[in-house]
Amino acid sequence: RSTMDTSGLELYYMPTCPYCKKVLRFMDAHDIRMPLHDIMSDAHDHDYLAEHGGKVQVPCLFIDGEALYESDDIIEYLQDRL
Repeated sequence: RSTMDTSGLELYYMPTCPYCKKVLRFMDAHDIRMPLHDIMSDAHDHDYLAEHGGKVQVPCLFIDGEALYESDDIIEYLQDRL
């Protein structure tokens, strides 16, 4: 079971996005839990990503409000903190 501190982390994703699925599979494999925001099912999440991330691109991991894009970079960030 992961003992990773995920406070301050939130993942914005789309269920159909293969890069999002890659990140979610990594999170499942390492039992990493954090708030997830499906930008397709929630207009507020979509708008938040556009406004605070600067673009509508997923996956996007917000780290204390700072956007990190690209699935490999997100996985590397999480891997380094396991």
